[in-house]
Amino acid sequence: MSGDSIRLEASWKRRVGAMLESAPMQALAAFLRAEKEAGKTIHPRGSEIFAALDTTPFDAVKVVILGQDPYHGNGQAHGLCFSVLPEVAVPPSLENIFREIHRDLGIARPDHGWLVPWARRGVLLLNAVLTVEHGLAGSHQGKGWEGFTDACIDALNREREGLVFLLWGSHAQTKGRLIDTRRHRVLKAPHPSPLSAHRGFLGCGHFSSTNKYLEESGQAPVEWRLPPRAELAQAPA
Repeated sequence: MSGDSIRLEASWKRRVGAMLESAPMQALAAFLRAEKEAGKTIHPRGSEIFAALDTTPFDAVKVVILGQDPYHGNGQAHGLCFSVLPEVAVPPSLENIFREIHRDLGIARPDHGWLVPWARRGVLLLNAVLTVEHGLAGSHQGKGWEGFTDACIDALNREREGLVFLLWGSHAQTKGRLIDTRRHRVLKAPHPSPLSAHRGFLGCGHFSSTNKYLEESGQAPVEWRLPPRAELAQAPA
């Protein structure tokens, strides 16, 4: 995995691009090549692995939502945590996210699960692990991605101020050790999965709390409303 050959948004490449040359990342690249040569399907496709960073440049980040690893079904993962392409059925965890946004802010459930408009508005949708084998959740954990995404969070923590980190579930919350809560707002809740959402994600109020913090720190709030699917082609960046 070469920092010269990989496509990575310039502001992120300046901060974490050198990591792509490290021994752990080279080992990860070798692992991914071997998996593909063995005929395994890896999600998302290679051009979308760094889509979260490509879509939300470093200086544009206002909010960070941390996922675990990509969706592992056909056509689901496209590089942004919790997001699916407009024509793909909304997965259960994202359904619960929309349910909480409706409860919290009164915003009706959208007719798709494409979260790119959020990313373009400054919400970094970053998984801790950026690839997965088809049909096997968690299959690429411990292969090297965690160190790379730790570096992304560490850079945001050190170089930015007044960010909001939404840490849902114990896996995301392990990243909390990297965040200085004197400089940033950290909100924690159970994962929105149907297995745990009823334990405190539903009712957490994170979306209104995020906007309240941003406004109190002199920043514009996030528009959590997504455009209808029919308008996506015309949606402003």
